[in-house]
Amino acid sequence: MAKDFSRQFYSSKAWQSCRNEYASRHGWLCEDCLKRGIYKPGKEVHHVEELTPLNINRPEVTLSFDNLVLLCKECHKARHDKRNNGRRYLIGDDGEIIIE
Repeated sequence: MAKDFSRQFYSSKAWQSCRNEYASRHGWLCEDCLKRGIYKPGKEVHHVEELTPLNINRPEVTLSFDNLVLLCKECHKARHDKRNNGRRYLIGDDGEIIIE
């Protein structure tokens, strides 16, 4: 489940607009897969710098294209597994992260 501090952000019009524009500019294709020559639909716009209670109100982190990457569900899960030292996560149908 999304962290409580970020729930309001992810449902905001600003995020939805940013997310859609970013994905559209990247052809709705997973950026990690493209680097490997694979054409796969991107489903998740991922924040490279993880959102925290300290940066959730900083647009240069939350809404900056420089801090975003479009990923398929598998690549999104892999990024979270790597970032969290192998802790297992599931990505729900709604795109929220669920700790196993």
